[in-house]
Amino acid sequence: MPVNLTAPNPADLHPVPGVKLGITMAGVRKANRRDLTVITLEAGSAVAGVFTKNRYCAAPVQICRQHLAAHNDVRALVINTGNANAGTGEDGLVRANTVCIALARHLDIAPEQVLPFSTGVIMETLPVDRIQAGLPAALADLKADQWALAAEGIMTTDTLPKAASRQITLGGATVTITGISKGAGMIKPNMATMLGFMATDAKVRSDLLQALVTEAADASFNRITIDGDTSTNDSFVLMATRQAAHDEITDLDSPDGRALRAALIAVSQQLAQAIVRDGEGATKFITILVEGGRNEAECKLAAYAIAHSPLVKTAFFASDPNLGRILAAVGYAGIDDLDQNLIEMHLDDVHVVTRGGRNPSYREEDGQRVMKQAEITIRVNLGRGAAEATVWTCDLSHDYVSINADYRS
Repeated sequence: MPVNLTAPNPADLHPVPGVKLGITMAGVRKANRRDLTVITLEAGSAVAGVFTKNRYCAAPVQICRQHLAAHNDVRALVINTGNANAGTGEDGLVRANTVCIALARHLDIAPEQVLPFSTGVIMETLPVDRIQAGLPAALADLKADQWALAAEGIMTTDTLPKAASRQITLGGATVTITGISKGAGMIKPNMATMLGFMATDAKVRSDLLQALVTEAADASFNRITIDGDTSTNDSFVLMATRQAAHDEITDLDSPDGRALRAALIAVSQQLAQAIVRDGEGATKFITILVEGGRNEAECKLAAYAIAHSPLVKTAFFASDPNLGRILAAVGYAGIDDLDQNLIEMHLDDVHVVTRGGRNPSYREEDGQRVMKQAEITIRVNLGRGAAEATVWTCDLSHDYVSINADYRS
């Protein structure tokens, strides 16, 4: 069961002017499930994205990078679930391009104005004929208020759709930000086994969009981990239709620029945390805050060492306050001149470690009380400086093994 996560209420997801979404059942892998989504953008929109750093990346990732690098006027996105089109060689590229060409013909645009995305099983041939056959139905379904159905249409092993939305005021005008994401396993920066799509009608200068999406990803999707594996298809895309009635944002350090950046990060974090809450087999949502570092990089090293440790994660699943496992992970994180005698550690409100050793006032029953909670915060202070970093993760349960053992069946 997801950890304190519910399906989004469609009424809470604000339509973004200039964006339409269509969803259909194309039978990509299984019949009778929504598995093909088309997103269209009105002319004048700007698009930017960040993608997996896995060198063995999927065909659609390669094509998206090419189309965005060419600075084309992107007008449509096409997303299929059930098949990742990864590990498919040249044939996979041909098939992904074929999908772009097919959608472009329907919309009377150039294939380079289409971005393709795929998620699902790796090393299986993309059933491009089914996707092509499903496009007319997806296009006939295009509506502005389909964000909830689109969130469902991009799911794989997710148990719930994931979406977030908010509105802010810039220059006296209402600005909308709405996004969806998917992911439940193979979650690790950079980025995670995830797809994320976020749209806004903010009137922001096109060349600023890449900085915005990169910063939003760094503060959200690049701060989550479930099992330490990095996928082949990870993509996070920001779309700006630029239709809001405020003055164009030309400086991200302006008051409007800062407000937009903060709102985009907030929505991105909600989408990213939803992925962790729905982690495969997860029963606990864990926030890891490492502070007192000389720089953010070493704080992240320690945070990820904790978050990736199977011993730590299984202890949390068992609600076992075997907290020395956390200290061991900090010790092997790679901070060569770490002084263990300066380390402090809290488990929520419980002060477990002081000056590198067990706090004399710590009682194991207090630790176990916290460990039984569905949401837990681990706070480690390295005693070296003022830097900090936060990572979100989950526990590791029996169900995680079962889900991944049965994934292709």
